[in-house]
Amino acid sequence: MNNHPLRSRPDVEYTPSPVGQIGDIARELSPLERWMGHAGLRRTLVLIALAVLWEIYARYLGNDLMFPTFSATATALWGDLVNGVLPLAVVSSMKVLLMSYGLAVALAAVLTTLAVSTRIGTDILSTLTAMFNPLPAIAILPLAMLWFGLGVQSLILVIVHSVLWAVSLNAYSGFRSVSQTQLMAGRNYGLKGVRLVLRILIPAAIPSILAGLKIGWAFAWRTLIAAELVFGVSGNSGGLGWYIFQNRNALETPNVFAGLLTVIIIGLVVEGVVFRSIEVLTIRRWGMQNS
Repeated sequence: MNNHPLRSRPDVEYTPSPVGQIGDIARELSPLERWMGHAGLRRTLVLIALAVLWEIYARYLGNDLMFPTFSATATALWGDLVNGVLPLAVVSSMKVLLMSYGLAVALAAVLTTLAVSTRIGTDILSTLTAMFNPLPAIAILPLAMLWFGLGVQSLILVIVHSVLWAVSLNAYSGFRSVSQTQLMAGRNYGLKGVRLVLRILIPAAIPSILAGLKIGWAFAWRTLIAAELVFGVSGNSGGLGWYIFQNRNALETPNVFAGLLTVIIIGLVVEGVVFRSIEVLTIRRWGMQNS
């Protein structure tokens, strides 16, 4: 046991420094730090670095038939843009893609609204997603060709199938994660059914919904290109998949890479303009995500 008497702690006094000696509280950022603060510039630098690595590796291999350089791919891309072949392929693919994607999102909205509004709707969504979500979209392509022939309807069917379940599952998961406090607040204001979904559930679940839309967009592109490779041979469709298939048969590998690069560029534009604008107007504006 400690028998030493308790000693009080001595008081310490500090003399405040004059304001003029403190200096600047906030340091001005250097031009490099200001530039690196822009996400768009950082991502551009990443893309430039990837292009440089691509060019170096392709020159190291020295086989344009197997792996063309970035400069050869860019030349082929520019040539087909100028002669109009690539823009026609992009327009053909985008028309089918946007129609199918819009239809799938509309169907997903109906299914998830029913699922969060009624018990039978929940059972229907759970059963359908368990049945059809594991089924690859390209696996139903032969049936689509049998039912609708070699036309746009068959493409729409397989793309809707690939998008619908991903969007529905993410949206429903976001709705289920909404707190009971928000739901009770909405019901206290007399909201139910579709009004409850629009006023409470969608704003609260927007991060999950947006994630589902992004996944659905990626699935739509994958399915479209794969389906057009088949429909291009059979039905002479003029989409990007058919463009890639034609150039592969002609052993024009730079043009094949140009078609793939076009898909990547479209994806970057949609991600950086469309989805990012939605994030800024919703998620970040409401403080639901850090920048």
